[in-house]
Amino acid sequence: MGELPADPAAGGPRPVRTWVYGLLVAFVAGSLFPFCWAVLVGDQAAVSAVPLAPGGHFLANARRVFDTVPFWRALGNSALVAGTVTVSTVLFASLAGFAFARVRFPGRDRLFAFVVATMAVPTQLGVIPLYLAMAELGWAGGPQAVIVPNLVTALGVFWMRQYTVAAVPAELVDAARVDGCSLPRVYWHVCLPAVRPALASLGMFTFMASWNDFLWPLVVLDADHPTVQLALERLQSGHYVDYPLVLAGATLATVPVLVVFAVLGRRSVDGVALG
Repeated sequence: MGELPADPAAGGPRPVRTWVYGLLVAFVAGSLFPFCWAVLVGDQAAVSAVPLAPGGHFLANARRVFDTVPFWRALGNSALVAGTVTVSTVLFASLAGFAFARVRFPGRDRLFAFVVATMAVPTQLGVIPLYLAMAELGWAGGPQAVIVPNLVTALGVFWMRQYTVAAVPAELVDAARVDGCSLPRVYWHVCLPAVRPALASLGMFTFMASWNDFLWPLVVLDADHPTVQLALERLQSGHYVDYPLVLAGATLATVPVLVVFAVLGRRSVDGVALG
């Protein structure tokens, strides 16, 4: 049955059965299928039946994407929004997580409970009040209306607090304080090196969520400031859906996310495993 030649009683690795590998292969295949299907359809000149082989028209379809919608502008807006939101979320969530985990101040636990409780509020309930606030500030229509409300998230603060509790011992922080280290220096020299895997995970997931966000940009952005998801929506808004065109655009929109995963993927997996 494909068991490893090891004896668990002797402290060796636990046997892994063949069906486990089968499930993992099925999971990987199921995860890759949508992307492979998008590439295959985006490579066709037209779709009249189920495509079974590459058609050699991907570059032509990609040029049509840039000719049909302002895709370069959409890529720039998405990069601006997702990059700013990712950097700010990682910074503020790590600072708040360190404070909630290792800094003693009155009302700390109640304030952290309030932050966690905000995660129970559905996002849809805040759309109208948030839009009115952005309109009152004169930000509605521009990318700042998407960036500012997402500068930090309750989930990010919760994630970093829990990881900091596990990765940064209180005795280490107390020893640094006894040696005369200020709180900012404790955060920079003691906390940050220990929580890098969690920062990589938080950064990668935040970038993916911000890059793929559709509802709030659809509500608050105007036609001159589209993100990638809004540009893709325009490609399929007609009565006839040109699937090679739409899926060629979807494939192009996936490339930046793959680049971020390639850069942060290994540290992110470590962070998820340790978290």
